[in-house]
Amino acid sequence: MDYLGRHLLAEFYKCSSEKLNDTDIISAVMTSAVEISNATIIKPFFHKFSPQGVSGIIVIAESHLAIHTWPEYRYAAVDLFSCGDFDFTGALKYIRDNLNAGHCSIVSIKRGIDVNSSSDTPAANFESEKIYL
Repeated sequence: MDYLGRHLLAEFYKCSSEKLNDTDIISAVMTSAVEISNATIIKPFFHKFSPQGVSGIIVIAESHLAIHTWPEYRYAAVDLFSCGDFDFTGALKYIRDNLNAGHCSIVSIKRGIDVNSSSDTPAANFESEKIYL
């Protein structure tokens, strides 16, 4: 592998407002997504905001999955980062389907490309690609 990890930035639009505002549902969806991805759960944490919205993270042996919801906009932002191999497509499809998202946008970024550079100031670059589910 010519990079240290893959960071997926997913945006889910036109989701169920009720689901986006329910900590138990968000926790269950994200936990199941981790299981589908074949990653190893270390520790989950989820928080409900007032008057609305949920944020959460699941630390996994491979790195993390995080979510931030805006029920008032029917929008959720999800980050998946992994330094290992995992089924990110299955995990993101599961999240999309279980939040009842109308559509989504996903970008994959390769992180840590220049860590072996001999330069004192490695280039601040990365490679990205659009992902389609």
